[in-house]
Amino acid sequence: MELNADFSQRIVLHGADLEWLASPMAGVHRRMLDRIGGELARATSIVRYQPGSQFSAHVHTGGEEFIVLDGVFSDEHGDFPAGSYIRNPPQSQHTPGSLPGCVIFVKLWQFDLADRTHVRTDVNKIGGVMDPTRPGVLVTPLYRDHRETVRYEQWEPDAEVTLDTNGGAEILFLDGSATESNDALRAQSWVRVPSNAAFLASTGKQGAKVWIKSGHLDFAGPPQLATP
Repeated sequence: MELNADFSQRIVLHGADLEWLASPMAGVHRRMLDRIGGELARATSIVRYQPGSQFSAHVHTGGEEFIVLDGVFSDEHGDFPAGSYIRNPPQSQHTPGSLPGCVIFVKLWQFDLADRTHVRTDVNKIGGVMDPTRPGVLVTPLYRDHRETVRYEQWEPDAEVTLDTNGGAEILFLDGSATESNDALRAQSWVRVPSNAAFLASTGKQGAKVWIKSGHLDFAGPPQLATP
């Protein structure tokens, strides 16, 4: 399966408007944003766990990262409320589920296969710094390596916000609103911007809170089963 698999193209999807599709596990549904492959796939999705649902224990051969959008996600490493950002690197394993139910934004098979760095953080509990080159933008770094930068940003109301898109970028709106390239963006809107394309957003009266990954699209491709 290939869905939005041309990474040279700008993609805008409004996650809240997409149909929920059943996953192989009962009580777990997903909204697919991009995908290369079947059940073993390089995939970006919004996933919903119904209350009490749980996946069986499994290994993330290609790694997994996600941010909790609503509810509480749980596994043997803890309970993670909305705002939690998690990176489970290649070869990590867990038994995920949710007692009250939750919604997460998740990316699979997009790691350097040699990566072994775990990240478990809550953006609500760590501070940010004003970006001196972009007025009205508060930045909370989440992860950085030679392939990518991941961060949480808060954009002030009525701000004009640019992004460095060298290597491409993805922006997931968590709250608030903005307009960019004539697209009205809101919670669960997802924008994938190709490398070195222009990005200029104008926020609304409430500003916006966004999750951003950048620099990584140069590495995009099908799942690799072994380190090259």
